[in-house]
Amino acid sequence: MQFKNFKSVEKCVYGAGAFSKLDEILATKRTKDNNVMVFLIDNYFKDKPLAKQIPAYSQDLVFFIDVDIHEPTTEQVDNLRDTILAQKGLPAGVVGIGGGSVMDIAKAVSLMLTNEGSSQLYQGLNLVKKEGVYHVGIPTISGTGAEVSMTAVLTGPEKKLGLKCDWTVFNQIILDPTLTATVPKNQWFYTGMDTYIHCVESMTGYFKNTFSEAYAYKALDLCREIFLGKEHGQNPINNEKLMVASYFGGLSLTYSEVGICHALSYGLSYVLGTRHCLANCIIFDQLEEYYPEGVREFRAMVEKNDIFIPKNLAKEWTEAQIDKMADVALALTHMWNHALGPDWKEKNKITKNKIKELYYRM
Repeated sequence: MQFKNFKSVEKCVYGAGAFSKLDEILATKRTKDNNVMVFLIDNYFKDKPLAKQIPAYSQDLVFFIDVDIHEPTTEQVDNLRDTILAQKGLPAGVVGIGGGSVMDIAKAVSLMLTNEGSSQLYQGLNLVKKEGVYHVGIPTISGTGAEVSMTAVLTGPEKKLGLKCDWTVFNQIILDPTLTATVPKNQWFYTGMDTYIHCVESMTGYFKNTFSEAYAYKALDLCREIFLGKEHGQNPINNEKLMVASYFGGLSLTYSEVGICHALSYGLSYVLGTRHCLANCIIFDQLEEYYPEGVREFRAMVEKNDIFIPKNLAKEWTEAQIDKMADVALALTHMWNHALGPDWKEKNKITKNKIKELYYRM
């Protein structure tokens, strides 16, 4: 068993309407000498009512982040850091309002405001030198677990890998299920499946333990109610359940690890820019030999909720693209260690050719 001494989120406020507490929460961090807050908000909300509810003052900075263009990149984080420091100096705090991508950007920007050089230098475990500024995460879609994880996943010129350390974890999160009410159906499902896959993978590998399983079992039960139950689908009760499942799923993987689906997903996203949660769904659908029960249940959820999962994509990919995907996936040794055991290389439990075969199925 691996012993992990990870930091948890310091404070969490939960419940319908909890977003209204944000101004009060931030007021405790604004000081006479530094009262600047930086708000990073999913561009989806730019012309929506939520944008008018942001408690930003005249001295604050507000950035609307278009996450539909690409997943978070090191260049994007570096540019935001440079802009903030040039305009306001070191702020009192950073607030990320959106899905996993926006929250990861907020976590990364918080760290890069106090650490020199490009964020590329810090992609990996415990490479960050200094604690970042105070940062708050507010999910507006449920499933990624980014609100509770110690990783800010970024795509750089050389790799897709997270800034991962105790300081990445949010100081404060606000879990308000009413904020997820307008999520489009397919995206709601894809992101919800990230929670489901987190739990299946964390419970199916060498690093699983009772602590991680406890969170995963409850998250899976909630997923089954949400996606397979009598009252399945999007509604206020299920939105609340999914927000809790996302939180638990994030804790489960933190104390265990993700596996084959996520390794392959990183490769697909790095080469083609496919959104992480959609990539997970495309890939998981082809992993029945590794996660038979999970894949069968996943397919039942897809059918029950009438969700579109893209297929026959590989016919459009070049050999060079698939080769690069396999290289990216194969380099994520910690995921393969969990999924297949620490002897996976010596015993050829997975090879580059096998990984390429899996991509060709998609």
